[in-house]
Amino acid sequence: MKTSRAAWALVAVLWVVAALNYLDRQVIFSVFPPLRQDLHLSSLQLGLLGTAFLWVYAVLSPVCGYLADRFGRTRAITASLLVWSAVTWATAHVHSFGQLAGTRALMGISEAFYLPAALALISDHHGERTRSLATGIHTSGIYVGMIAGGAGGGWLAQRYGWRAPFQLLGIVGLAYLAVLAPVMRRARVESSAAPPRFLGSVRELMRLPGYGWMAAVFVGTSLANWMFYTWLPLYLYEHFHMSLAGAGAYTTFTYVASVVGIVSGGWLADRWGTAAVRGRLLTQAVGVCAGAPALFALGTTASHHVLAAGLVVFGVGKGLYDANIMPVLAQVARPELRSTGYGVFNFLGCLAGGISAPLAGWMKSGIGLEGALMLAGAVLLLSSVLLLRIRIPEGKGLPSYEPISHRA
Repeated sequence: MKTSRAAWALVAVLWVVAALNYLDRQVIFSVFPPLRQDLHLSSLQLGLLGTAFLWVYAVLSPVCGYLADRFGRTRAITASLLVWSAVTWATAHVHSFGQLAGTRALMGISEAFYLPAALALISDHHGERTRSLATGIHTSGIYVGMIAGGAGGGWLAQRYGWRAPFQLLGIVGLAYLAVLAPVMRRARVESSAAPPRFLGSVRELMRLPGYGWMAAVFVGTSLANWMFYTWLPLYLYEHFHMSLAGAGAYTTFTYVASVVGIVSGGWLADRWGTAAVRGRLLTQAVGVCAGAPALFALGTTASHHVLAAGLVVFGVGKGLYDANIMPVLAQVARPELRSTGYGVFNFLGCLAGGISAPLAGWMKSGIGLEGALMLAGAVLLLSSVLLLRIRIPEGKGLPSYEPISHRA
């Protein structure tokens, strides 16, 4: 059946929120030099700012996903934007490391609510014919936010001081609530069943066919992705003798390729998924499998042409996988468990990322960053094999209520 305009309007509105979500969390890294000078911070303290966000975000993701399932996704999304925008604005007014670390921790708490709730809400409102494309379009906002957070934040900080980006983004987020709130009221869907308590929800998820393998693949792709994005600029600087600006531009190039992969992967999976029950999962497998040789090539080549091709293939492959994480989960999990299910993925992925990035740094003195990239490729290859092991029974994941676009 044809998807309603309201379901696509929901994606459009949440696309902006997704972009703000990553803008607000990433912009701090682009203002490190003036921030360090103004607040007299050490390199260790700068590193701890990232850790304060990441570990809080990781640990609370399953709980926040569960709360969204239990008390309403639209409420979770609205409250999340409200709090993280206020925290972003407050960051512009800190005067010590302790205050800054506190705002980063609060950012982790508030942002942990958003992504599991938003992806599950889109899944609620889009059926099998449009679910992956809708998810992919929304996820493309994340990459736009990541790109803009680096380039735009640095530009504003250079001209108006490091506090300016936080003031501006906080005000924009709070103002956008006027657009978001009425859409969320209309998008609210009442479930016919409540999820069990938190531990019961996790136990039910782990008993679902394929969920454990999905979580293992999410961990594997997170290990590879964190290793890749953390060390790619330095690898390009040392191995290809690029300038820091050039290395940063190549990294952004990969984000753009991921946007292409996300949208095209969503379109492909919706068509493949309506023809075969494993179509979305196989789309993910194609993307993950393509990323493995791309990383092997990056770790062995001295050619700039092969480098560019590898970055494009890796980015597109990552997009094919990302566009279908929630749609594949929706095939096995009832609606009341989907935010929790994605929250568990987020928790495991962040833990894996927190391990893999420093692990690659430790391996640098032994096998080099090129060896670390090839190891990441091997992890992706193994992850693609695990994806192919997953079997999705026919008739699983049918919603206990109809998506809004399918109602009479």
